[in-house]
Amino acid sequence: MSVARGPFDVKLAPQSNDASDGTTLGRLTIEKQFHGDLEGTSRGEMLSAGTATKGSAGYVAIERVSGALAGKRGTFVLQHSGTMNRGAQQLTISVVPDSGSGELAGLSGTMTIIIGPGGRHDYEFEYTLSDSSA
Repeated sequence: MSVARGPFDVKLAPQSNDASDGTTLGRLTIEKQFHGDLEGTSRGEMLSAGTATKGSAGYVAIERVSGALAGKRGTFVLQHSGTMNRGAQQLTISVVPDSGSGELAGLSGTMTIIIGPGGRHDYEFEYTLSDSSA
């Protein structure tokens, strides 16, 4: 298992919102720029649900990452599933199996997002790059 770390910039652009019955459903586009051990960009889509209870919400997202990881170039897809239960967060971000291409074929792993002071976003990506010919 290898670990990649670094900061990233993210832009979320709301595409639609539907508020009724105490919940708000939203759809957003995602654009990211990764720096550090993963140098690249991503584009994706997010669906979100917010409730009338402060700190309770959920989201799912898919994003395609294109760039270089540990000097190897290619693409891969990340799948997000997150919930907040009255402020307590649970987030899983995983590489979609067999989504790696180019020199990143055979990539698997999970990513953690760390939001620091001033809203700075960092990632920690635990991954394995195996022979894709299996």
